[in-house]
Amino acid sequence: MKLSTPNPSPGMRTSPWIILGAALILLVVVVVLAMQNIRRDRSHMTEVLSARGVALIRAVEAGARTGMTGMMWGGNQVQRLLEESALLPEVLYIALIDADGTVLAHSDPDRIGEPLHTHRPALLLPPTFEEQKQVLVLADGRQAFEVLRPFRPLTPPRRPRSQGMEGMRRRGMAPETHSLPDGQPEAERFITVALDMQPLEEMVAVAVRHTLAMSAGLLLLGFAGFVSLFWMNSYRAARRSLQDTSAFADEVVTHLPVGLIATGSDGRIAFFNSAAEGLFAIPRHQALGRSPEQVLPGALSALIAQLAQGRTVADQEMTCDAAHGRSVPISVSAKRILNEAGQFVGHVLIVRDLGELRRLQAEVRRQEKLAAVGGMAAGVAHEIRNPLSSIKGMATYFAGKFPADSPDREAAQVMSREVDRLNRVITDLLEFARPSDVAPRRSDINALLGRSLQLVQQDAAARHITIDTTLAPTLCDALIDPDRLAQCLLNLYLNAIQSMSPGGRLTVSSTPADDAHVRIDIADTGSGIDPADMDRIFNPYFTTKTRGTGLGLAIVHKIIEAHDGRIAVESTPGQGTRFTLTLPCATDISQPPEVADA
Repeated sequence: MKLSTPNPSPGMRTSPWIILGAALILLVVVVVLAMQNIRRDRSHMTEVLSARGVALIRAVEAGARTGMTGMMWGGNQVQRLLEESALLPEVLYIALIDADGTVLAHSDPDRIGEPLHTHRPALLLPPTFEEQKQVLVLADGRQAFEVLRPFRPLTPPRRPRSQGMEGMRRRGMAPETHSLPDGQPEAERFITVALDMQPLEEMVAVAVRHTLAMSAGLLLLGFAGFVSLFWMNSYRAARRSLQDTSAFADEVVTHLPVGLIATGSDGRIAFFNSAAEGLFAIPRHQALGRSPEQVLPGALSALIAQLAQGRTVADQEMTCDAAHGRSVPISVSAKRILNEAGQFVGHVLIVRDLGELRRLQAEVRRQEKLAAVGGMAAGVAHEIRNPLSSIKGMATYFAGKFPADSPDREAAQVMSREVDRLNRVITDLLEFARPSDVAPRRSDINALLGRSLQLVQQDAAARHITIDTTLAPTLCDALIDPDRLAQCLLNLYLNAIQSMSPGGRLTVSSTPADDAHVRIDIADTGSGIDPADMDRIFNPYFTTKTRGTGLGLAIVHKIIEAHDGRIAVESTPGQGTRFTLTLPCATDISQPPEVADA
């Protein structure tokens, strides 16, 4: 029988700490991804502002370059160009400054001559300065992105000098040297553009909110997934544990040595275990779903009716019809089943077969009786044997005093024979009272049966009785005392021969009982044993023979028990009797089998 373990396997359980750790890892991953996304948005915003600032500066330089080259622009035209360029929505200011940060031209004319940032330290740009991009806070509190580069409007694309001079002549122009405001050289001028960051900051804020919302959704979704996984694993583990527990309980209850019968709320049988099947000889599939009145004996059905009235049955003993037409004593306990809400669920009946218990109780009583009889027999035999010797001696003496055919001599001889018979009874009584000391050894059962049957051949032939033997060829050697077992066999043979009329049949067979026992069957076709006497045949002094002592079967029973064996009897009046002996096999194969002379 294979039992499932009621506890779930460790591999099937998911620890809450694993779920918590996975959730923390997911949180870290989501936060990192969100921060990277925010940094990426801000970096993109910075690149966009930088590109716009550089593009605007190059546009101003190109406009200044075009005007100075073709229209003879001076400082006022550059100032106007800055003012016009600053009209773009995202431009806060455009200014030309010198290396010290002083404004030379500004989109706000009022700022000319002032430091570029009055609230910040003065600039000091080196001659090798190329470009500077920074985020700063203006004096009015606004946040701006500033791009600062050298101003190079007079650096037109290279072309042949002759072509340039020729073009200028065709347009009626002469090359001149133009200057920026204040007549400063080009290399010492710088242009700066400040772009308003608020629109892009608003766009970035929207993107950040979107990223945070997506991250929160992803986090919640992942956490929900982990929780669902945990619940699913817990459900699976609980379901597996419930299935294992149910299977374990079913196996245990099904194979209980007592009959267990349960009915549902509809009154029909819902459970019927193996012991109940064997006790009532009804297969489980035929009992399930049927009413108790259709399956159980009437006495048990009546108990269920009592339960419906609120009674509880505890260890009530009764006799009912069981399998194979037997009537066996049983003990019944029954109770109503209620759930936690107090609602009726069904009935449960526990039925115990008391047949073996009764047999053991009878065996104990018999052993107690035998012990008392044995102790008394030893004392009585000792007290009687000495007078018997004197009586037999006197009878023999008087028999010699009378003539051979005289009635007195015959009376003396009868007295002597009765003394001998009484001495045999006392000898049997002492044999029964004496402890059955056996010296078991490895022996060949088939050889012992053959030798013992030779001793009763003459008796069987005199009564015209046929002896049949069926000996198993592959039979284990038994662990027995050959002399004492031969005494048992002879007693059983003689009883069988004496119970049969001429023409009967004595059958002796040997077969393996199981891997550890050998079985001997002795059957006859005699008159059989009355069922009322079956429980008393092994009691001392019980006999149905007119001249028997009643100690033969009691001695046989005692010797078989001394071998740790069993003896059983089956009998049908008018058809015959079968005695079955079960003896242990020998486990020591190193010792050769022995058979004593029977």
